Amino acid sequence: MPDTPYWVAFTRIPGIGRARIERLEHGFGSLAAAWEAPGMALRDAGLDAKATDAIVAARPKLDPDEEMARLERAGIVPLTWHDARYPARLRETYDRPPVLYLRGTLIGADDFSVAVVGTRRATPYGRQAAESICEGLVRNGVTVVSGLARGIDAFAHQAVLRVGGRTIAVLPCPVDEAYPAGHARLAAQIAENGALLSEYPLGARMQRESFWRRNRIVAGMTMGTVVIEAGDKSGALLTAKLALEENREVFAVPGSIFAPMSRGPNALIQAGAKLVRDAEDILTELDLMRVPQQLELRQTLPTDSTETALLTLLSTEPLHVDQITREANLPVAAVSGALAMLELKGMIRQVGSMQYVRV
Repeated sequence: MPDTPYWVAFTRIPGIGRARIERLEHGFGSLAAAWEAPGMALRDAGLDAKATDAIVAARPKLDPDEEMARLERAGIVPLTWHDARYPARLRETYDRPPVLYLRGTLIGADDFSVAVVGTRRATPYGRQAAESICEGLVRNGVTVVSGLARGIDAFAHQAVLRVGGRTIAVLPCPVDEAYPAGHARLAAQIAENGALLSEYPLGARMQRESFWRRNRIVAGMTMGTVVIEAGDKSGALLTAKLALEENREVFAVPGSIFAPMSRGPNALIQAGAKLVRDAEDILTELDLMRVPQQLELRQTLPTDSTETALLTLLSTEPLHVDQITREANLPVAAVSGALAMLELKGMIRQVGSMQYVRV
């Protein structure tokens, strides 16, 4: 996109995040125009004095085209939330990153993705559970997303790579680095067989908040989050909380009541998370038993105007078929047929009582 260099440049300025990017785009029509705007115009667009001063001070030191050249030399692709490759579910979240930095590739099949997270201090039981569940997900065409951390995250990525599946690692640092540093080789393997993603530009330093911000991307871009072993204060529990806030499913692998690393998953189950015994429990709950067939249908059966209209209406918030029919202003038979076809393609799903959500 021709505007992308300016998105990259703006998001390199401290304090310029989602809300201010939205104000700039709304106020000027494009970030290219906003980049050239004088300070008074920035204030008129809704930016406060601190943000305006930061932009005015940073612009002489930042060359948008040079920022893009640096990324190209590093083999990194920036995706704004207007880019078709930007994860669709993440785009619908409230706190979506304005720019995602990509090393590797994202493909259509990654729409069918599940997060697998857990403690850094995994037990043999946790490792076995992570490997078994991830292998089962991959055999059914599901992409596994995690955070490249030690323990469960690493075991999940490694299990997927062993069986030739797709995995995505979301990093708390720029994608030309790896955290922890000892996972640099694993990160390179993931980039070759999937993708590394981060909202942090080249040269950004990790902060304390980098980890929960990473976790919100993991939760926001996937259909559901599976927690395998977590202590009382584990970051995996925060990922589960963030998933719930975005109306995603949360799953947990149970463990011994005497095992410290099973306290988190057991508490999640007690609070209503879906208990997981194997990959099939996740696949059934998320209607992912037919992913290869759904992908084939997407390619062979084009989306017609009725399906397009319904996809525009639907989101992660359930809508009843009657409300869909009213808002689409289409015949009941046409809506019913299109909903059935979209469900076959895996693009929507029914969540009970004739209510539908976009996948």
